[in-house]
Amino acid sequence: MSLIKSLTPLLLITLMLGGCATADLDPTKWAAERFYNEAKHALDNNDYEIAIKRYEDLEIHHPFSPYTQQAQLEIGYAYYKYDEPDSAIAAADRYIKLYPRADNVDYAYYLRGLASFERGLSTLDLALGLDITKREPKAAKNAFIYFEELIKRYPDSHYGDDAKRRMVDLRNRLAAYELHVAHYYMRRGAHLSAVNRCKNILENYPQTPSIPDALVTMAEAYQQLGIHDLANDTRQVIQLNYPDKISAIHP
Repeated sequence: MSLIKSLTPLLLITLMLGGCATADLDPTKWAAERFYNEAKHALDNNDYEIAIKRYEDLEIHHPFSPYTQQAQLEIGYAYYKYDEPDSAIAAADRYIKLYPRADNVDYAYYLRGLASFERGLSTLDLALGLDITKREPKAAKNAFIYFEELIKRYPDSHYGDDAKRRMVDLRNRLAAYELHVAHYYMRRGAHLSAVNRCKNILENYPQTPSIPDALVTMAEAYQQLGIHDLANDTRQVIQLNYPDKISAIHP
């Protein structure tokens, strides 16, 4: 009996340790802080798949934890880095809806623009030097709207300057896309459609690098349409503002 009594404390400790080990291996028994720390560690080490899983687990098992609000924002960034822009935008939209007055809600607005800004741009595309201005512009337009909303709502946001720089790039990208379409119409003989695309550049994307070529294309389109007075007017504008482009107009 004395031997049994001496073993009892050791047996209890062993059983307790065994129970702790089981809980440690079973994520359903993790505390909210454990989920969050695991997710943040994975995020900081660029292991975005694990980070997303742990953030999702945190919300499932501890939906009302103080860690969950921050996790709902950080999972959006993890989705963005994992090249899942739609999920990143959805996560940011959800955060904005749930926490519209949160101190860091401006980041959610910024993240939406960031995810849309790079949507569809793979590392391979950039490495091959593919012309992104020829891509369908829906994502670029959405990104511009998202960044614009950020700046209007939070003019003093820490992310405002970067958003403004990206908006300049987006305007240039959208103008270049319109110019590509105008050139396509010219090749197809749809000269009036080409004129309309060029007008869109002049009206909506002033001071972009595409303006001089848009004027040249417009002058050529008017010539092809036989509207010589407008062709001459456009030539005068080019001569006044971009004299080096006059020689680019085809007779």
